[in-house]
Amino acid sequence: MLSGCTGPYSALDPAGPSAAGAAGLWWAMAGFSVVTLVVVASLWLYALRRRPGEVSDEQAQRIQNRWVIGGGLILPIVSITALLAFGIPIGHRMLPLPLVEEEPLRIDVTARQWWWDVSYPASGIRLRDELHIPAGMPVDLHLTSEDVIHSFWVPRLGGKLDMLPGRTNVLRLEADEPGLYYGQCAEYCGTGHAHMKFTVRAHAPGEFDAWLEGATVDE
Repeated sequence: MLSGCTGPYSALDPAGPSAAGAAGLWWAMAGFSVVTLVVVASLWLYALRRRPGEVSDEQAQRIQNRWVIGGGLILPIVSITALLAFGIPIGHRMLPLPLVEEEPLRIDVTARQWWWDVSYPASGIRLRDELHIPAGMPVDLHLTSEDVIHSFWVPRLGGKLDMLPGRTNVLRLEADEPGLYYGQCAEYCGTGHAHMKFTVRAHAPGEFDAWLEGATVDE
C-alpha cells in the first residue's frame, strides 16, 4: 500500500528542505484525516447499534445543537487553524527570500512545447532538458513560458510552480545530497505533455564548480 511513497517521482520521498516541508504537511493532513474518519465511522456505528431512548423535544433540540456546534463549527475551525498554523510557516520557507550569506545561483528556465530551455545568465551556459545545481545550496529558478501554461515540478526537491507566458515566477530549490533527480511538466500543455520531462543533477560544491568551468569552456 505504501509502494507509491518512494521512487524518483514521489513527493513523499523528499531530498530537499522544501520537499521535506511539503511531505511533512501531507503526512500531518493524512494522519488527521484518518483520525477524523475513524471517529466519524465509530459514531456512525454507535448510532446504528444503540437503542433509541425516549427523550423530550427539548432534550432532542439540545443534542442536535451540540452536534451542529461541535461538528459544524468547532471541528472545522480547529482543523483550518491547525492547517494554517503549520502550512503558513512551511510555505514561507519555500519563498525565494533574501539570504544573509550570499545570493543564490540563478538559473533561467523557459518552457516550450515540449521541452525545457535552461540557461545560466552569469556564465552563458545553455542546456536542453537538464539542470545542474550545487548540492546543499539554494538555487533560484526564474521560470517563464514561451507559449502556453506549463508547470515546473521536481517532486523530490520542492513544490511545483506554474510557468506563464509573459510572466516570470521564481522557485527556490535545494538538494540535500548529490544525485540525479527527475522533473516533469505538471500542467497539461498539449499532445507532448506526457513526455515533457527533465533531469536535475546535483553536484558536490567542488564538482559543480568544475562542471561550471568545463561547460563554460566548451561554450
